[in-house]
Amino acid sequence: MENFFNWEELTRLITAYAPKVVGALLTLIVGFWIIGRITNIARRAMERNKLDQSVTPFLSSIINVGLKILLLISVAGMFGVETTSFIAIFSALTLAIGFALQGSLGHFASGVLILIFKPYKVSDLVSIGGGQTGTVEEIQVFNTVLKTLDNKRIIVPNGVVTNNVITNISGQGILGVELSFSISYQDSIDRAREIILQVANECPYILKEPATAVVVGPWGNSAIHLASRPFCKSENYWQTYFYMHEHVKKAFDANSISIPFPQMDVHVRQPAKP
Repeated sequence: MENFFNWEELTRLITAYAPKVVGALLTLIVGFWIIGRITNIARRAMERNKLDQSVTPFLSSIINVGLKILLLISVAGMFGVETTSFIAIFSALTLAIGFALQGSLGHFASGVLILIFKPYKVSDLVSIGGGQTGTVEEIQVFNTVLKTLDNKRIIVPNGVVTNNVITNISGQGILGVELSFSISYQDSIDRAREIILQVANECPYILKEPATAVVVGPWGNSAIHLASRPFCKSENYWQTYFYMHEHVKKAFDANSISIPFPQMDVHVRQPAKP
C-alpha cells in the first residue's frame, strides 16, 4: 500500500492547499454575494437618475459579468497562478470563443447600436425582426423582448432587428389609426361621413387636433369605401381601433346605412326566335 499512497506527501499537500481551497471557496461565495449587491445598487442608482429603461438592464448585465470575471482572476491568483499568464490564457480563450460565437457577438454589437441610436425604447409599440409586432419590454445584451397584444412573449435577436426594417409605431407620441368603412352605392356619402365624425367625436381616445377627416376612397365592385385617420396617443392605438369599428357599425345600423356584400347582376337573354 505504501507504494501506492505516500501518506506523508498526501498530508503535506492537504496541509498546504486546504487553506487555499477553503479561502477560494469563501472568496467566491462572498464575492458573488457582493457582486449581486453591487449590481442591484447600480441598477437602483440608474433608476433613481431616471436613466433610459432600455439602457438599465443592459448596463447592469455588463457590470455583473465584468465583476465576476475579475473575481475569478483574483481567485486564480490565490492558488499561485500568475495573473498575467492567466489573463493571457483568458484572452486567447476569449478570442477562440469569439470566433465560435460570431453570431452572438454580432447580436451584442447590434444591441449596442440599438442603445446608441435608439430606433425604439422600452414601452414603444414596434414592428421589427421581419414583421414581429408588440410592445418592447426589455432590450437585453443579445435580444429584444416584445409583448404582443395577446400576451405572448417574443424574443428577437438584436442582429435580426438591425438587419430588417424597424417600424416604430408609437415613436412619435401620437399616431393616426388607419380606418376604412364601406357603404352601398344607394346610401348617402354625406350622411355616412357625418355619422363617422360623430362617433369619432364621442370616442374618448381620439384627439381634437389634428382634426379627424373622412374622405371617399376607391370605388369597389359592390361598395364605396370611406377612409379616415383619427389621431390618438400611442398607448391608445388599439383602444381607438376597436372602438371605432364597433361603434361605427352600431351607428350605421341605427341610421339604416347598409354595409354591402359582394354581389353580381346576371342578365339572361332569351335567344331570338327563328
